[in-house]
Amino acid sequence: MTDPLGAARIAIIGGGIVGIALARALTLRGLGEVTVFEKEHRLAAHQTGHNSGVVHAGLYYKPGSLKAELCALGRVAIREFCAEKKLPYREVGKLVVAIDESELPALAEIERRSIANGVPDLRRIDEVAELREIEPHVAGVAAVHSPQTAVVDYAAITEAMAQDVRAGGGSILLGQEVVAMTVEAGRVRVRTAVSEQVFDRVIACAGLQSDVVAKLVGADPSPKILPFRGEYWSLAPERNDLVNGMIYPVPDPRFPFLGVHFTRGVYDDIHVGPNAVPALAREGYRWLAISPKDTWESLTWPGAPSLAKQHWRMGVDEISASLLKTRWFRKARRFVPELRSRDLVAKTAAGVRAQAWGRDGALLDDFAVDQVGPVTLLRNAPSPAATSSMSIADYVIDHFLTVRAD
Repeated sequence: MTDPLGAARIAIIGGGIVGIALARALTLRGLGEVTVFEKEHRLAAHQTGHNSGVVHAGLYYKPGSLKAELCALGRVAIREFCAEKKLPYREVGKLVVAIDESELPALAEIERRSIANGVPDLRRIDEVAELREIEPHVAGVAAVHSPQTAVVDYAAITEAMAQDVRAGGGSILLGQEVVAMTVEAGRVRVRTAVSEQVFDRVIACAGLQSDVVAKLVGADPSPKILPFRGEYWSLAPERNDLVNGMIYPVPDPRFPFLGVHFTRGVYDDIHVGPNAVPALAREGYRWLAISPKDTWESLTWPGAPSLAKQHWRMGVDEISASLLKTRWFRKARRFVPELRSRDLVAKTAAGVRAQAWGRDGALLDDFAVDQVGPVTLLRNAPSPAATSSMSIADYVIDHFLTVRAD
């Protein structure tokens, strides 16, 4: 492979795990002088620091998709990185459960995809006794079990990656939001409120702000980001014995969310969720966090009527579960009948997912990358982006920043 970058100056916009993984990969490869711009005063402040910490094994993704390919590679890379840095990595296992026979065809599709994606040690379970050996309190008629699905602390991983960036000579500038970019003679002038610099290449990993950053260089407005808030309830610590690892529903293939589920975190806390509620602000972690601008842009997007028509029933269901604990409890209790309403003790900090959607109202499922001259834009990087962060970095470098020799 040839290296057209040489001693290039490269800017990364975004200090989440994907942006820092890119900065680290560039630094370790010696591909240029790297500067990261992060608008918050800490790294991993948004999606990276607000997720459930699951290292996905690749059960759900369409075989042959970027998600499937990069998740498989990323899972191994994250595991090895945690071992190298002595960070916690716990293979607690995931059980995807069919509650009744009507869900068996969809479960079979999950099994087919898992096998095609090379999910390690996957096992189909058709006996209730076997289900109870893994999760003694679970209800269901069948399941697929992924014993190597793990949990980690993605914020800690991001900080450890950042240490490698700094040790390799890279710069990470916190509290510097990029407000303007101008392409000039093949280079990019990047401006924040406090600085202005010129770079040979820019890679934007802006998550919830990815379409906003794309506009700065005149990229296509589509896909646009539609923020979805995911809320969690905590399980009372004295009831933690109800769940050994992870208990997931069979997902609805029409919607890119997994439904309410149980996850034992890397520090042994158990949370129930998330749901998927349209947020009224890109960084709207609470119901009262409202951005009139963000809300208006979502409502007036050309794809809004189509999306609303297709998914309004699910939207009503998710919103009602968010507002009414009894609805949430009923969803969760289907999988763990011994659960009591008082076992759900508090809503923990919510996360907001940057879901890309097109002009036709379709929600994008796969990872998506655009190129505008010397600027590379990650337009859609939802779950399993954290799992795939290191492999996404390698993919972007190999396909967008370097060229293969003939």
